[in-house]
Amino acid sequence: MQTDFSSRKTNTVMVGSVPVGAGHPVIIQSMTNTDTQDVASTVKQVKELYEAGSEIVRITVNTKAAAQAVPSIVSELEKSGLDVPLVGDFHYNGHLLLTEVPDCAKLLAKYRINPGNVGKGERHDENFKCMIDVAIKHNKPVRIGVNWGSLDQELLALNMDKNAASKNPQDAHSVLMDTIVESAMASAQAALNYGMSKDKIIISAKVSEVPDLISIYRRLAKLSEFPLHLGLTEAGMGVKGIVSSAAALSVLLSESIGETIRVSITPAPGASRTEEVKVCQQVLQSLKLRSFTAQVTACPGCGRTTSTVFQELAKNIEDHLAVKRMEWSKAYPGAENLKVAVMGCIVNGPGESKHSDIGISLPGTGEEPRAPVYIDGEHHTTLDGPTLALDFIQIVEKYVKDKYGKTVKV
Repeated sequence: MQTDFSSRKTNTVMVGSVPVGAGHPVIIQSMTNTDTQDVASTVKQVKELYEAGSEIVRITVNTKAAAQAVPSIVSELEKSGLDVPLVGDFHYNGHLLLTEVPDCAKLLAKYRINPGNVGKGERHDENFKCMIDVAIKHNKPVRIGVNWGSLDQELLALNMDKNAASKNPQDAHSVLMDTIVESAMASAQAALNYGMSKDKIIISAKVSEVPDLISIYRRLAKLSEFPLHLGLTEAGMGVKGIVSSAAALSVLLSESIGETIRVSITPAPGASRTEEVKVCQQVLQSLKLRSFTAQVTACPGCGRTTSTVFQELAKNIEDHLAVKRMEWSKAYPGAENLKVAVMGCIVNGPGESKHSDIGISLPGTGEEPRAPVYIDGEHHTTLDGPTLALDFIQIVEKYVKDKYGKTVKV
């Protein structure tokens, strides 16, 4: 049974110029996989991710050289006119890097802290406090990120011992899930105790299994008003990574849980890192939470559609809309809501086309080789011949200019 968290209130956390939480749009994040001290490569990938639609970009800060590279990365981005909030991903030595390289601490928009990787015993609290102190000094938010692969092992061992000694012990997996939630909430409370304000904390608690992720975030949503960052910690490659991420995020977002998201898919060798951004966008747009680019509805094809014409046209249209996304977002605000239908035969073609802003119903096997085009539910024209695809793209272009160009103030 679906839980409704629509009345859940969260704080607004400013990450650079980007507001997170408190009813603001769900924010898309991503992360570079470059060596951060390689300034040119890192800047290039940050630009690619940002231009693809990532509103916050995380970079690895694991060495002093990486920390020292941050000012140059920020400077190069500013020269390009890009205001990209950068998040520093710290593990093990973050307390040292933030204090030894103050310009890094000053220029990052947010620090990502994993409580399980800040030290053991007394050093754990000291190092964690050190990072929080630096964040307070520079007025920076922190994301307290608990991952089940790097959970505080001392806390987990303590909870396992307590569980073993109890009269009704739980299974080990349940103790693990409880410890993840406890670690996130206890670390957030510790940050507050050290003087950090509530509007500077974002929480994430990532695991790799979809049901576990949903369960953990439902619990966190009940326990706190901190904005929550969603995502499987290691989603995987290809179809598996995309489907798993979409399944988990869709359930939580449909329940009004989650203020920022990331899809941590492993790109194919040599493939663009921007695929994870596109998946995030499509999840949000499919749930009608945000709009990013015009959408193409196309039938899957069947025995009636032995021709590949409609498949090729659908692909051409989708590619064309993707290319035009940035241009249209500036020149034709609202065009990101455009819905285009490319259908393959007479069964659903005309009906689906009429329900789109603009649609074309291509002829199926044995049908008359003519393709009616519908605009705003009304028949507009009928296309045929070798230039059919180009003619339809020109109709789409004119429709966008006529409908959305009127909103542009001269």
